[in-house]
Amino acid sequence: MSEFRVTSISKIHADFSVPGDKSMSHRAAILGGLSNGTCTIHNFLPSEDCLNTLNAMKALGAEYEVIDELAGYGPTHLRIHGQSMQLKAPAKPIDCGNSGTGMRLLAGLLAGQNFTSELFGDASLSSRPMGRITIPLAQMGAHIETLGEKPGCAPLRIHPATLAPITYEMPVASAQVKSAVLLAGMFAKGTTTVIQPAITRDHTERMLASFHVNTIHAGDSISLVGGQVPQACDFTVPGDISSAAFWLVAAAALPGARLTLHNVGLNPTRTAIITALNRMGARIIMTPHQASGEPVGDIEVHGCRLKGTTILQSEIPNLIDEIPVLAVAAALADGTTVIRNAAELRVKETDRITTVVNNLRAMGGNVTEYEDGMEITGGSPLNAAEIDSFGDHRIAMAFAIAGLFASGETVVRNTECVNTSYPGFAHHLDAIRREKTMPADFMLPTTSPS
Repeated sequence: MSEFRVTSISKIHADFSVPGDKSMSHRAAILGGLSNGTCTIHNFLPSEDCLNTLNAMKALGAEYEVIDELAGYGPTHLRIHGQSMQLKAPAKPIDCGNSGTGMRLLAGLLAGQNFTSELFGDASLSSRPMGRITIPLAQMGAHIETLGEKPGCAPLRIHPATLAPITYEMPVASAQVKSAVLLAGMFAKGTTTVIQPAITRDHTERMLASFHVNTIHAGDSISLVGGQVPQACDFTVPGDISSAAFWLVAAAALPGARLTLHNVGLNPTRTAIITALNRMGARIIMTPHQASGEPVGDIEVHGCRLKGTTILQSEIPNLIDEIPVLAVAAALADGTTVIRNAAELRVKETDRITTVVNNLRAMGGNVTEYEDGMEITGGSPLNAAEIDSFGDHRIAMAFAIAGLFASGETVVRNTECVNTSYPGFAHHLDAIRREKTMPADFMLPTTSPS
């Protein structure tokens, strides 16, 4: 069982890059596998979640070659041989591990195939609701059985089906649902439309454009005509802003800190964490670079004494993954921070509302729990504690950051889960903990396979 042991720091003066974006790496593996030729993917995230999706596409016929890899983890630079939308039946059930994104996107992809497939995952994933995708996919004609012990949960058995296009108005804003329906729509005859109740991550739409699949945008709706074959291309995955968020909070909350993170994705549907931290008093400067498809740039943070804020309902969908570490920022800030309209947190890898509340209280935080969020009164010193991640990668990393500000030694247990999204986090944490300053101190080792 791995763990983080963290003590307080006095400074951050660092300059480095975080690994590739998790959401985009999933989608690059899928669209590369559907394309009409060989795609080269740069800065792929070799996390357990993304590797499971990459290997799922291999099981469906899309072979890949590794050019470079992160030592001990997997490929960061690879070629995927697309199958021109002609997938083959997998020889065995497909393991999605811990990834809700992987399972939901693959379910959309597989819903319109002429073969039976099965998707399964670990205990955590098997407890997460899949109705949000099975309902709209069933409206398209998909035949999906939920075989889990809990109703509506994985494993998913997906039977052959001919799909019809639909116009689907999502009851809850979800990029995963939107993406699953659009991927299914690629195999339907006619125009599939998704209407969003609020703007969500638009990586799927942007990446479809990079692969020359035409989509139509009208207000809050996105449509595509089925039958289009993605055109093979080279794609560079930006650094993951959800991974960057841990270091953004650490630097923002430490007066006098200075941090620069390079080549981070600055998609406007993902930068609400920066907006929130700026509102709390941090000085964060974004310097965009020229890039195709996805906005990318450097982020410079100057730390200060933070103050509390209220997270807007409109911001929640676009910082849902960052709320655990944002709650840590709130505990370090003067005044009260209110986070509501975030009930979705209860059906993540763990119940992130209860877990965050209990862990902050264990460290001396003043927190009130609500059904859909929490209220945090910050400003009091945090105390070291023994923290359980409950197998949730974002909980593990968020409370490692909390430990950097706590008196004594904080122990975060069950940290193997961090590899689902941020391979190399332990290395970066150690460099920050030892107050390293040079980019070379943060470099993650890569190798070329023989």
